[in-house]
Amino acid sequence: MGLPENPNIFANNPLDRASYRRTDPEWIAQQLAEPTSLFVPLWKLRPLILPEEQEGSGKDVGWLRTAVIEELGGDAATTVFLGINRRGKALFAVDISHLKDPENDGPLKGLGAFEELREIAMAGELPPTELAILAQAKSMIDWHARHGFCSVCGSESAISEAGYKRVCPTCQAEHFPRTDPVVIMLPVFGDKCFVGRQKIWPKGMYSALAGFVEPGESIEEAVAREVDEEAGIKVDRVSYHSTQPWPYPSSLMIGCIAHAASEDYEIDGVELAGGRWFTREEVQAIFAGKGDGTAWFPPPFAIAHQLIKAFAEG
Repeated sequence: MGLPENPNIFANNPLDRASYRRTDPEWIAQQLAEPTSLFVPLWKLRPLILPEEQEGSGKDVGWLRTAVIEELGGDAATTVFLGINRRGKALFAVDISHLKDPENDGPLKGLGAFEELREIAMAGELPPTELAILAQAKSMIDWHARHGFCSVCGSESAISEAGYKRVCPTCQAEHFPRTDPVVIMLPVFGDKCFVGRQKIWPKGMYSALAGFVEPGESIEEAVAREVDEEAGIKVDRVSYHSTQPWPYPSSLMIGCIAHAASEDYEIDGVELAGGRWFTREEVQAIFAGKGDGTAWFPPPFAIAHQLIKAFAEG
């Protein structure tokens, strides 16, 4: 029996990550040389995206064969094993940021474009499963780009375990990819929910509250602390909704409902520039495009949308 489908973009990764294969260098080498293995190149953290073959057909991820990657200088590029797809093929992400202009020069000339993942996701131009794989690829390549040197002694570290570890040859310290937990929550009281807004957001946009989980803090404690700090709302109870992998650079958004003790609130003026309570009927009207025009919520791309939608649906 499989897991229930997660409603959030970048979730529902279909790959078998086959983590037990990462410590088998011979198997990894075989897959890297296998002609049917697939590689997605990322240039400055942007994946290769192929254009629509015909109007309305949608775009595709630029999965490349081994031979093309070798032409791109695969030996010099950071390469990470992503997993095995349902057809039994090994998938990899490869960083080709060392190339000057791969869109217009070399074997990829005219093939496609290197596009920003957030924009692709917001436009709904790729299947959710492909977006989830690209989120994994982007986070891993970004981690390697940021952690090329040992944080213990400062020496340059080396990639190990198919990209899921870096080892310092000087002091032997081992370094592993990290995911930063972030709580994102919708305070509710009775038939009302509270949403806030920041100064830099577009006019009229309101969203859920959010903040990083601090060391030694539980999810519930982080929710209560952030809601109190930002909006002065006291929380009695916290319930879980869903999570969203967020590859900017590598966070996990933990969606929660924060059950408030009252409607009292006080905006901090730092994290939030404003906030207000909406009734369920008002939220439903906004989703239906029948609001008064003074407020709107994030699109389905964001987990905040799913939290507010869940409240609207009761």
